[in-house]
Amino acid sequence: MARRNAPIIRTLDKGAMAFLFLVAVAAIAIPAANLLLPPSSPFHVPTYLVALFGKYVCYALLALSIDLIWGYCGILSLGHGAFFALGGYAMGMYLMRQIGTRGVYADPILPDFMVFLNWKELPVFWYGFQHFPYAMLMVLLAPGALAFVFGWFAFRSRVTGVYLSIITQAMTFALMLGFFRNNFGFGGNNGLTDFKDILGFNVQAQSTRNALFIASCIALALCFIVCRALVTSKFGKVLVAIRDAESRTRFLGYRVESYKLFVWTLSACMAGIAGALYVPQVGIINPSEFAPGNSIEAVIWVAVGGRGTLTGAVLGAILVNYAKTTFTSGFLAEYWLFLLGGLFIAVTLFLPRGIVGTASHWWRERRDRDDAVAGDAAARPAE
Repeated sequence: MARRNAPIIRTLDKGAMAFLFLVAVAAIAIPAANLLLPPSSPFHVPTYLVALFGKYVCYALLALSIDLIWGYCGILSLGHGAFFALGGYAMGMYLMRQIGTRGVYADPILPDFMVFLNWKELPVFWYGFQHFPYAMLMVLLAPGALAFVFGWFAFRSRVTGVYLSIITQAMTFALMLGFFRNNFGFGGNNGLTDFKDILGFNVQAQSTRNALFIASCIALALCFIVCRALVTSKFGKVLVAIRDAESRTRFLGYRVESYKLFVWTLSACMAGIAGALYVPQVGIINPSEFAPGNSIEAVIWVAVGGRGTLTGAVLGAILVNYAKTTFTSGFLAEYWLFLLGGLFIAVTLFLPRGIVGTASHWWRERRDRDDAVAGDAAARPAE
């Protein structure tokens, strides 16, 4: 019985429990401060901040998916924004189908951009998106299928390192160019917007904003538990071995390609979930989400917070995006990219393990020193 419960115990250690506790507190406290406290209260959280915090949580989930493959398997993806955007488009297509006759052109079937472009009938790949379960299936299937096909060919060909990173960047750039075309069937440059309802509730309503924030926190917590269970298991040890010595791991008889393909596809599905939760809170999805710069920025979040820590990826995403919100609204707006680049260089030079990784390393060193001092003190009376 103890052995059966060991994986659960390893997954929910003190650090993981503390992280889940903080996520639960945020999921309860922020909506409560918005719904229960009057606007005159100093602790009241405005509705626009609830949506902003929800966007941060979605970014944190994206960073978590990148840390799973980069921090534990050594796969540096510079195109994970593609999976994020595909999940967002799947949700956006569902939201567009819910508009119906309330659109500008009042067409019960065709979205407004299709009417404007003189489309006569709904494309086949839009069928089924009027149903929420089908849309949620596509949120997982679209990025997951793309990741599986891409990973099958890339990992079987043993493409690694910088070459794999460049290919992932080329993939997201190609998708961005495709989605920019009006005849692609996804709104072209303008993308999908003017959403009305989700599951029958007004997207702009205060209660819906809070529900979406809570759903984002729940998704982050569940994906964190899945990642912790994975990296603390024997499977996770193999991933670390692949990261540190792929050739040696393959020599020992492990099917390295299968391990990499599984964790790569899982990471893409997590990014798709983040994109799906992101779209109704932001109110728009367009091809700019495929921009390679967005994927590179997400990698910086993980590096700042701490690669291979999971919690560090979440912390880095929230801190960097909070800084972005702060600095891009003032006189430093023109210099934000320089600040971001300088932050990445500073972290690489002075905190190569990231914020959480460095703090954990210092804590382990201090604990080892204390244990050594205690051992010496216990040995002296015996002498």
